[in-house]
Amino acid sequence: MAAVLIFASILVPIITALVEMIKKTVDLRVNFISVLAFLVGLIIGLAAFPFTDLDSINRLWAGGLAGLAATGLYEVVKQRENKPKGGDE
Repeated sequence: MAAVLIFASILVPIITALVEMIKKTVDLRVNFISVLAFLVGLIIGLAAFPFTDLDSINRLWAGGLAGLAATGLYEVVKQRENKPKGGDE
């Protein structure tokens, strides 16, 4: 399980960048962004067989977790950017 979490943490920034790239090129409803990130995570996790010795089920788990984490990471950064800097939080 530790290998899955390590692999997922490596995939998170990659999936975040890919989802942002897709969002910039395709007009997509906000409701589907987390589903898109999950699916991209599954695809990237499955396609990463030359880079890891995990079996396909563990790569799918890592990709799915990374896709969901990428959505959460983006939302945290987005909310942080909208807050004023300084002590007025």
